[in-house]
Amino acid sequence: MCGIFGYLGKRDNALELVIKGLQKLEYRGYDSWGVTTDLNGELFCKKKVGKISEANLDDFTDKKATIAMGHTRWATHGGVTDANAHPHFDPDRQISVVHNGIIENFQEIKDELGAENFVSETDTEVIAHLIAKYRKNHPFKEAVLKAVQRFEGRFAIVVLNVGENYLIAARRGSPLIVGIGEDEYFLASDIPAFLEYTQNVNYLDDNEMVIVDGGVEFLNLETGEPIKKRLVNIDWKAESAEKGEFDHFMLKEIMEQKDTILRAINQEEDDIMHIAQQIKNSRGCFLSGCGTAGKVCMAGEYFFSMIANRHVNFAPSSEFPIYHHFLRPESLLIVISQSGETADVLEAMEVAKSKGAKVLSLVNVEGSTIARQSDFSIHIKAGPEKAVASTKAATSQMALMLLIATAMRGELQEGRRVLADVGSKINDMLNPRFLTYIKTVAEQLKDHENAYIIGKAENYPMALEAAIKIQEVSYIHAEGFAAGELKHGPIALIAKGTPCISLVANDEVRQDVINNTMELKARGAHIIGISPEKHDVFDEWIKVPDVGVASPLVNIVPIQLLAYYLAVQRGLDPDMPRNLAKSVTVK
Repeated sequence: MCGIFGYLGKRDNALELVIKGLQKLEYRGYDSWGVTTDLNGELFCKKKVGKISEANLDDFTDKKATIAMGHTRWATHGGVTDANAHPHFDPDRQISVVHNGIIENFQEIKDELGAENFVSETDTEVIAHLIAKYRKNHPFKEAVLKAVQRFEGRFAIVVLNVGENYLIAARRGSPLIVGIGEDEYFLASDIPAFLEYTQNVNYLDDNEMVIVDGGVEFLNLETGEPIKKRLVNIDWKAESAEKGEFDHFMLKEIMEQKDTILRAINQEEDDIMHIAQQIKNSRGCFLSGCGTAGKVCMAGEYFFSMIANRHVNFAPSSEFPIYHHFLRPESLLIVISQSGETADVLEAMEVAKSKGAKVLSLVNVEGSTIARQSDFSIHIKAGPEKAVASTKAATSQMALMLLIATAMRGELQEGRRVLADVGSKINDMLNPRFLTYIKTVAEQLKDHENAYIIGKAENYPMALEAAIKIQEVSYIHAEGFAAGELKHGPIALIAKGTPCISLVANDEVRQDVINNTMELKARGAHIIGISPEKHDVFDEWIKVPDVGVASPLVNIVPIQLLAYYLAVQRGLDPDMPRNLAKSVTVK
């Protein structure tokens, strides 16, 4: 939930490099920020409430150092204050720590060390204090190892000690990656932080520690024994993680969907058929994800039912552990995650594996924890997604779900053709006139505080996803409903002028959704229809291509744009909505 970046190498502007790297990780946390380095035997630190994108690099140009680290925070323990911002220190300010995750037994350790010695409300500060305690009788590296062995919970930490020209990092459950350059090394919670300098990385796995000191030494956290790691080359381009000509990452990523859907379905046939066969062979197949990925799983549930005639169960990852009663070695869990680091998904995987079940994953980050811990994983190839609200990753994930369903039916090539056509039609749809019209619709809605979305069958999950998009970036209260459920309660919310969005596909339930839309209209709702055909019940009509069962992929795109323009017109930052972060690595 936070951004971590550390540097050790040949350049003497380490602080500037760290700040620039953290600015590229700001989507992971932007409550506050801080940086630190060893300047002539003393720890220099600057930390501040607010966004690191507002940091002034001129404040650091005269502070020459070849080692530094920093952090952007998404608050979990303690309020958003300068004192609670990272880095944190031991009482003598010799040891500095940045941390992502939660130390669950921090209060016990804090009481042991003397709560009166702490200056913040965070769990992070106990890390520095405990290392300092062990440092009195042990070398620094051993002190860090001993301290980390006591921590409970999920965490990623980086530690710097005055007078020791190296960084130590450790992880359990939160992402941490080592970038290997030419005579320089990077530690980060995500790849875009150092992508312009190197594409060669080592991934830390759970219960591993790395010492970066002009080389890299990996150790097992529990035993202290050395570990050999494989160097991985990342195929992302640095410019793919930049905004380019767009005002916001969210708009850039929405516009990229004409390409990312085609990349998603460009998979090896053997890989798609392998997953299809695993589903066929399973006795009890589950789909699981969180937030937007969870809605993709719900859409997948419909795809498998409608196309492959196969029953697959969906459960949100945070709820999945209770399903352990139904799991057995013949079960299959398919998880979906943009980051590949989602804590609730990882816990769901642990539960499945504890019962001997197989785990397959669809992720957007090769080498991520979820990918590495899966029995089989497919990379959706969407490229870096930096806006907190997921757009291109979601449609890529849905495209793969649909492709797998067609493979199960023995029509893989037909599935590719259909989805290639979807990508082409989205390309045609995303033209300047279409964007201008969505802006006009957003202008009508921007002062409303409530909106409702209905859909049926495969577009019911998209009604739920539409609500997520509008909620998270525009802060308008939005709710999605199964169209047929309106008369069982939600229609009581409708008053004259209430904005209601109707997702209509040219399918067997089309007339049902139109009838439900008429019920809304009769209560005074202002109807925005998203469909291939215009209907008299619509007050506003957003035309989308007719793509059959793939309709969720095209119906969600105008909602993404509507949410974006609502945020902009309401004076909000769509890339960094309040209280949210891109990668949810805490439970």
